[in-house]
Amino acid sequence: MSFPGIPGQGFGGGGVDTAGSSSQEQMMIKYMQAAMESCPAKTVISGGMGFVLGGAFGLFMSSMSYDTPLTPQGQQLASLPVREQLRRGFKDMGTRSFSSAKNFALVGSIFAGTECCIEGFRAKNDLKNGIAAGCLTGGALGAKAGPQAAAIGCAGFAAFSAAIDYYMRMPSD
Repeated sequence: MSFPGIPGQGFGGGGVDTAGSSSQEQMMIKYMQAAMESCPAKTVISGGMGFVLGGAFGLFMSSMSYDTPLTPQGQQLASLPVREQLRRGFKDMGTRSFSSAKNFALVGSIFAGTECCIEGFRAKNDLKNGIAAGCLTGGALGAKAGPQAAAIGCAGFAAFSAAIDYYMRMPSD
């Protein structure tokens, strides 16, 4: 079994030209490549990027969801002073943004970690890794809602992952 980033297996070069670099720079490049090839580092990076993206997405979506004065909730909010309206609005935006950030981080971490482990176990980098990781991620996220939800989550995440991976692997013209 070959896991990416495990010392003693070589660094694979990665296509980086280190000619003319000092030995310290070469070692730094090797350490950075090893970190980017390790499953724990990929999982943490994907979780962090998911958190940032989810926070931005949640902030945008929450800013679009406020009621108009035509609804009962909107009328109640409109009757408050402007300062209180802003306070409630920003508090709600922060809560929703943080919730979305946590969810995106969870999905990104589970998918990236699972895909990396499958890739290391199979010792191949192909479309099947993403499909299997998508199925496991969707199934795990839907498991709390029951077996039918887990199966639908598995199929949905696998299909989405297959479509994205297929598009990303297409040769550029």
